[in-house]
Amino acid sequence: MLKILLPTIMLVPTTWLTPKNNIWPMALMHSLLIALFSFSWLYNESGAGWFALNNFMALDPLSTPLLVLTCWLLPLMIIASQNHMTNEPINRQRMYISLLTSLQIFLIMAFSATELLLFYIMFEATLIPTLILITRWGNQAERLNAGTYFLFYTLAGSLPLLVALLLLQNSTGSLSLLTLQYFSATPMTSIADKLWWAGCLVAFLVKMPLYGMHLWLPKAHVEAPIAGSMVLAAVLLKLGGYGMIRMMTILEPLTKELSYPFIILALWGVIMTGSICLRQTDLKSLIAYSSVGHMGLVAGGILIQTPWGLTGAIILMIAHGLTSSALFCLANTNYERTHTRTMVLARGLQMALPLMTSWWFIASLANLALPPLPNLMGELMIITSLFNWSWTTIALTGVGTLITAGYSLYMFLMTQRGPLPAHIMALEPSHTREHLLLTLHLLPLLALIMKPELIWGWGC
Repeated sequence: MLKILLPTIMLVPTTWLTPKNNIWPMALMHSLLIALFSFSWLYNESGAGWFALNNFMALDPLSTPLLVLTCWLLPLMIIASQNHMTNEPINRQRMYISLLTSLQIFLIMAFSATELLLFYIMFEATLIPTLILITRWGNQAERLNAGTYFLFYTLAGSLPLLVALLLLQNSTGSLSLLTLQYFSATPMTSIADKLWWAGCLVAFLVKMPLYGMHLWLPKAHVEAPIAGSMVLAAVLLKLGGYGMIRMMTILEPLTKELSYPFIILALWGVIMTGSICLRQTDLKSLIAYSSVGHMGLVAGGILIQTPWGLTGAIILMIAHGLTSSALFCLANTNYERTHTRTMVLARGLQMALPLMTSWWFIASLANLALPPLPNLMGELMIITSLFNWSWTTIALTGVGTLITAGYSLYMFLMTQRGPLPAHIMALEPSHTREHLLLTLHLLPLLALIMKPELIWGWGC
């Protein structure tokens, strides 16, 4: 555990002590080595259950894929940010890399915490670097408003969780994930018990975000710099899903009836956010709303509480993390050249950047869940488990997947096809750095087709 955490912590002083010419190559190499070492976590000798146990942290097949995704994302964020950060003063560049590193430290500790209170503290700590990234390095004047939305939605959702955890500590005497699942379930009948159930879950549903609590997400995504968008889409939304899976084992007797409205809201959200995507003009906003739709499916898969639903949710979380992050990187390459996110003003780019179009094509197909990508595997498992629970859900999930295919193709055609607008005179050619970045996003996605058992957790 410490062989990954300590080098990540040491990346902060290293960033501040490195000569200014070598900051970005050094940070990239250091973080890439950490990411490569993290692959050793995927090899779990115990087969199932906990391993790499110490006093506060441990790994199990559920947290391992999310941890590896977290470590894999830091070098990608550094590659993506390099271009638009070169004109900043050197201390701000160091600060930027330090914030990204601190975010990784908090996320590693959140995903590997065995104590629920440590998980809660790290869950909240990720707010601070993300908020600074959005409000300081965001693109538009709206960024302060976006940061406020992000902060208050997350805080308002997570305060009931703190109260719920303290009540749990009071009644059971422990908040350790290793022991909580063995406590005998009490028949929870009072209104207070039902409020406790909601308090435990609402923080994670806001973070995911569930449709209706999602208003902070498009704002935060659109205003954040590229690294902020990548880490929000790829890892921070997954904190919500991970927390829900962990808490669900404790909330067992109540979930059967109380989860109905949330499942309906999640599936209705898939259709609604898909419909919103179909009429978006802003490219980043479209990708952000598509994240809400995919996370709605994940929420449905988790709340249904079947092995297939949980497995599908974990697979879809990992696959969506890589796909969504790749789409944000592509949107950023367009933005750096055309200086607009409006799709009508930056279309027909296949004529100018043909190789970039192939990346757009692969990422769009991954987003609409083309077989045999893990995206489809996760979606099919969730849809199957929902269908077995209630056959009427096929109407919602079927329409949702149809609309997803529609807006993914709409996004691809709007940005790549058609005539090049007259106002786009001279575009920079695509760089090797950008092709490397997208290769590192989509290669793991394709590799997981060969060995999906790495990411299906302990569901199956």
